[in-house]
Amino acid sequence: MYSAGKIILGLGVFAAAVTAPVWYGLAHGKSSPPDLERPTEAKDCVEPAAYMRARHMELLDSWRDAVVRRGEHVYVAADGKHHDMSLTGTCLRCHSEPSKFCVRCHDYAGVEVFCWDCHQQKKRS
Repeated sequence: MYSAGKIILGLGVFAAAVTAPVWYGLAHGKSSPPDLERPTEAKDCVEPAAYMRARHMELLDSWRDAVVRRGEHVYVAADGKHHDMSLTGTCLRCHSEPSKFCVRCHDYAGVEVFCWDCHQQKKRS
């Protein structure tokens, strides 16, 4: 029991380190997701909203591989509907203002949006 103080101090430092992201988020006002501008034109996305929140990047990556490497251009969703595999033609048809939807969420999550490295956004007049 000669090291009890060191053990307690070590456990305290460990607990502080493990919970630091939570405290940082609370201190900087990022405790809740950002308010996103929802699409008004369409009621349904290519997949359910929960799927898109969690796995949209996997979907877009698979679309890229299918179009570029295999020449496929039609995606069949889980509900059987067919969609064009196109970021600008399918996704941006509803999410026409990426700065009010995509960018807000990615900024909140601390993830870089690199879609625009290849895809050009249309200039609105």
